[in-house]
Amino acid sequence: MTLLGHDLRAAVSDIIGGLRLIDQDGFDDATRLQLERIRASGEILARLLEQGLAMMLGEDDFAATHPANLQMARFLYDIEMRWSGRASEKGLDFKVSRSGDVPQVLTLDRIALERILSNILSNAVKYTDEGTVGLDICMADTGALRITVVDQGPGFSADALTRLFEFKGRPDGTGKPGQGLGMHITKSMAGRLGGTISVENLPTRGARVTLDLPPDTWTIAASEPIVELPDLSRTKVLVAEDNATNQTIIGHMLAKMGAQYEIAEDGVEALHWLERENFDLALIDIEMPRLSGIDVIRALRANDRLHSHMPIIAITAYVLRANRDAIYAAGADAILAKPLAGLETFGMAITNVLNRVNRPEEDQTVQADEMAEFDRASFDRLIDIAGPVASRELLERLCNDLRKTERGLVAGLADNDIAAIRAETHVLIALAGAVGAARLQALAQTLNVAAHRRERGDLSQLGRDALAQLDRLIHFVNQERARRGEAA
Repeated sequence: MTLLGHDLRAAVSDIIGGLRLIDQDGFDDATRLQLERIRASGEILARLLEQGLAMMLGEDDFAATHPANLQMARFLYDIEMRWSGRASEKGLDFKVSRSGDVPQVLTLDRIALERILSNILSNAVKYTDEGTVGLDICMADTGALRITVVDQGPGFSADALTRLFEFKGRPDGTGKPGQGLGMHITKSMAGRLGGTISVENLPTRGARVTLDLPPDTWTIAASEPIVELPDLSRTKVLVAEDNATNQTIIGHMLAKMGAQYEIAEDGVEALHWLERENFDLALIDIEMPRLSGIDVIRALRANDRLHSHMPIIAITAYVLRANRDAIYAAGADAILAKPLAGLETFGMAITNVLNRVNRPEEDQTVQADEMAEFDRASFDRLIDIAGPVASRELLERLCNDLRKTERGLVAGLADNDIAAIRAETHVLIALAGAVGAARLQALAQTLNVAAHRRERGDLSQLGRDALAQLDRLIHFVNQERARRGEAA
């Protein structure tokens, strides 16, 4: 199962990666709609596959929830892309609406919510032969997040309503395929989310299914920034990467932003390119044959002929502190972790690194991947309030507190100590919020909620994400301590 799981994950990853690489500009609207439908369904499939494999391989507890930041606009777009195609096949309209008071970003169990909506919408489309299927999200008077699906089908029979949530509870003679598993799954997932599900027939025709999620079952997360892709039409980029798939993905993303680029398949070839031509930016994989990425970066920084001041972004699957410190010490300006995130994150990293070229020396301390997750203005305000003398003491105390919290969190996660995780994340929420580390604060809040609910199965991945962000913050604070110490 472990080997099969590896191959299944790889295959699904290739499918989704391939879909993202398709240039849709030359297609008609109908074809683009179907591609978006496949993409949205493929990403849901990947999440379901990941949970199923984790359960079968003993990597996770099936009953555990998996809180994640849910961008409501993007989430509803994916729902619309998936189900408008299914509805149009039957000649139905599919409408999605959302009230203005619904938070833009929520932290909750996305997989459970997707499974609920998948089963409710599947039934609605299946039983509606004409008219409209509608999905609406609003805030109820009770403060609950309310999700409603309304259809114009025949409604539920009295027999169906009495057995609606039972396993294989569908009555005989419905004339539609299926065994009645969908509403049973919906009820189970609603319980997993801490919500309630209700069903009613409408006075004239059709049915309404309502999911209510009380305020204590979700949290409001910090909105992720909207990123404009940089214009790289005048930028020449060297991509040093030995993996053919990664070469293709990076190349397509650079092309989307208008960049000219060359590919080097190992470290030696990268140096040869740099000896022959000038580049504005280098993307360097750390693990390469013949000459490692760290050695390439060191060679560049040591030799004025080889673009010693050219911005460099390192790409690596190794994101532990020791690896990051070695990469930064070699002279990298930023680090991107494998697998690479979407085009927006990639574009933001490049923008931040290129923007640093013309900044004063004292501002070049925040790395590009940190800029996307860190509000420098909040940090600077805190330092200004403390003043030049007290700020050095503040930074020292902050660094000590962050390291202490890191040690406690590492130990708590290793021992599955719920009380320790709750205590350390409580401190981390305050520390991250004080210095403007919004991403770390949101992760600490999510981890704290999971610990309060004793959702042990989800703590490991959340903990890794939080520790990675905490590592970046500690690195930044140490840089500030060193810089301000030198200035004094």
